[in-house]
Amino acid sequence: MTSFTTRPEILGTFGVVTSTHWIASSVGMAILEKGGNAFDAAVATGFVLQIVEPHLCGPGGDMPAIFYSKKKDKVEVICAQGPAPAGATIEHYTSEGLNLIPGDGLLATVIPGAFDGWMLMLRDYGTMSIRDILEPAIYYAEEGHPVLAAVSATIKRLGGFFEKEWPTSHATWLPGGSAPEPNRNFKNPVLAETWKRVIAVAEAKSGRENQIEAARDAFYRGFVAEAIERFVSTTAVMDASGARHKGVLNADDMASWRATVEAPLTYDYHDWTIAKTPAWGQGPVLLQSLALLKSHDLAAMDPSGPDFVHTVVEAMKLAFADREVYYGDPSFAQIPTEYLLSESYNSERRKLIGEGASLELRPGRVPGYDHQFDVTMAMLAEMSGKGTVYEPTMAHLSEKRGDTVHIDVIDRWGNMVSTTPSGGWLQSSPIIPGLGFALNSRAQMFWLKPGLPTSLEPGKRPRTTLTPSLALYQGRPTMVFGTPGGDQQDQWQLPFFLRYVHHGRNLQACIDMPLFHTSHFPGSFYPRTSSPGEIMVESSIGASTLDELRRRGHKIQVADPWTVGRLTAARRDMDGLLRAAATPRLMQAYAVGR
Repeated sequence: MTSFTTRPEILGTFGVVTSTHWIASSVGMAILEKGGNAFDAAVATGFVLQIVEPHLCGPGGDMPAIFYSKKKDKVEVICAQGPAPAGATIEHYTSEGLNLIPGDGLLATVIPGAFDGWMLMLRDYGTMSIRDILEPAIYYAEEGHPVLAAVSATIKRLGGFFEKEWPTSHATWLPGGSAPEPNRNFKNPVLAETWKRVIAVAEAKSGRENQIEAARDAFYRGFVAEAIERFVSTTAVMDASGARHKGVLNADDMASWRATVEAPLTYDYHDWTIAKTPAWGQGPVLLQSLALLKSHDLAAMDPSGPDFVHTVVEAMKLAFADREVYYGDPSFAQIPTEYLLSESYNSERRKLIGEGASLELRPGRVPGYDHQFDVTMAMLAEMSGKGTVYEPTMAHLSEKRGDTVHIDVIDRWGNMVSTTPSGGWLQSSPIIPGLGFALNSRAQMFWLKPGLPTSLEPGKRPRTTLTPSLALYQGRPTMVFGTPGGDQQDQWQLPFFLRYVHHGRNLQACIDMPLFHTSHFPGSFYPRTSSPGEIMVESSIGASTLDELRRRGHKIQVADPWTVGRLTAARRDMDGLLRAAATPRLMQAYAVGR
């Protein structure tokens, strides 16, 4: 007898697209129907998500992707995480009276990376034109789309602030002075005109690749960069610090930057190999968690039982503690990822997973990194004393903070893409006049203390939370998956993957199962809060599991059923059968395929 799932696991052989919004998934599938490949579909889907989920991503944001190209027979990563501008120095920010970078406003902005990353993917791996890819986004910006209830609520809550402090955002999101009601048609005609203008610049050139390069130039070395510099250099805006600041991003910063293709980090777990971004993202924490869990008999545990939840949470606490000390941009710091993933290191760390819940932040000591360890822990302790870091909060799902979107695509040729675009939220930064979109707030991931891998420094990438996944089974690229959720992204992906590997359930069943995460470690977002020992668990996991977790010392925040996590996933079997699934939570993610 097949277990009930909230939706069918989608099956087919032609192609599958799954994303965090049904319109975007349908657009991606339409691209496949027109003869495009998985990369074309992912790019078109990404641009539509900027329209239909503007509180979760935008053109001024960032985008990491992990993917398999059948033609190259290779798993690679696109890093479209923009770095800090030349003027983003610790000295400048502290002279502005800051000890933390605000979570919004213009000082929180790094170079917007998403557009260049999408164009790089389209040029080198896709097959379609810039017009083919942008036309669906232009349609929904120009003709409108049904406003999500969460978008409406976010705009309503911020309406007074926009009117007083960010008038360009007020004009965009509250046309005529009123916020859009849920499910009403909403348009962003200024953004539609921006994309039309990019297409016009591109089509002045001949040849697909030349047109894509011209589009990149229009954004980073043309009218878009000029409009951004004009606004950022002349406008002081209110931010979360309670003061008004101008930004430091300029056209020269944008002109000199390009997205890159990199090798992934990988870890072998039973018959699977998991590929993640390098340590400029938080992806290695999933690999470290697997290294810690490798010797546990998870298959023998109830996947919704207290042993499973406790063991996985305690492993994640250890992995995320190492993130705080060791992760950062590998171009600026030596990141000891090989050591952190080694069996010798993890065999000792594993012993720290005991019967009770740990209430301590316990990073491991890596030889040669003692000073870095001590400085980081001293900084965190100092901030704990000020009530800035270790201050209880479970606001991960509140509408006061932006989030993210996710896309997984597999085509009939076996190309597969997993990407987690984010940033440029409508609440992160004011709308740039004449462009119809806002900048990102990713610089809030930096610390304003020198000498750390995550210290603010010009040209350095912030240690992002964005972390798409690709899994190979017995060496064959097989599955892509991911979720929005900031610090929770790898925390939701890990139990999904473990349940899939060890408990014989299909993609949809694993996504439907009750989810959990911890806020034990310092958060990546302003004001960098943390709650030692606290975990949030969906109540559907059962009273007996919750009671036993409390007995073991976990501080439980019980979430309503179907409120935690936004996972999507897609798989290609050896015989070419394709599978896809999407979370029912928030009632908007959707998987399509045939």
